Order: sequence, then C-alpha cells, then structure tokens
Amino acid sequence: MKKINVNNEYYEKLVFVNRISKTVKGGRIFSFSALTVIGNKNGKIGYGYSKAKEVPLAIQKSLDNSRKNIISIYLNKKKTLRYSINYSYKSTIIFIKPAVEGTGIIAGKTMKFLFEVAGVKNILCKCYGSTNPINVIKATFKALNNIQSPLFIANKRGKFLKEIF
Repeated sequence: MKKINVNNEYYEKLVFVNRISKTVKGGRIFSFSALTVIGNKNGKIGYGYSKAKEVPLAIQKSLDNSRKNIISIYLNKKKTLRYSINYSYKSTIIFIKPAVEGTGIIAGKTMKFLFEVAGVKNILCKCYGSTNPINVIKATFKALNNIQSPLFIANKRGKFLKEIF
C-alpha cells in the first residue's frame, strides 16, 4: 500500500455512524463508531473507522485515520477504471465494472460515497453477500488498491506500452 502526502484539498464524506451499548450493573453505557472516506476527486482515496464516547469525537478520529490511510488509484481519461474487478473480503463479494460515458455512478450507498470522493464518473457496481458498510468499504478499497497501471503491466511482461494496447 502506497502512502500519499496529504497537503492537497480533500473532500470528506461520513458513510456510517453506529451506536453501541454496553450493559453494566448501573445501566447502559453508550459509545459510537464512525466510518468516513476522503478523496481529492482525482484518484486519491482513504477510509477511516474509529470509536469514541461521543459522535463528533468518533467522526474526528475516523477522519484522522482516513488521512493516514490514503492510496492512489489509476483512472483513465474518461474518469473510470481500466477493467472489471471481482473481489471478496470476508463474506462480502463486490463486482466493479467500468461504464460508458454518461452512465454515472451506479452503486449502493456505501460504494457510491467512495467513488464520488475518488473522482470516478462512470461505473457499475454490485455487492453480494454481506452488505455491512465497513466490510463493503474495505473490500472496495482493497480491490481498487489491486488495480495495476498499464505501464506496470508492460514492464512486467517485458514489452512496450504500445504493444499492450
């Protein structure tokens, strides 16, 4: 995973907030967890997940975690992915496919937030199995991290970039 400097302007989205209760002798103790994604709308994305006793503190900690977890993904000139991806993480299976110009982002709510901050314009997505937002974001993030650039593939095969296309 490649770490990126975060001096640029990043867009933040709150994906999910969950209330967790713990029952003790004196009653219930509540805490909150937050899941956020950030991106510069030009191929750099990050996600963060964190817990705290209050909602604003959980969101702030989650945003700090997402700034530490930034990667760069490869988009083509039409602001979409280069090829289709099938990826599974635990019991979540995702399918991501590049779409033609004018399609937009056709995805579930959780994946839609990630693609909006990444700057992807045309994409088709489907999630099978568990639709837990945390697992869906992790699966999508890891799938996007596994995308390889055409230059890397050409070097790996020992060919020129023109021969690949």
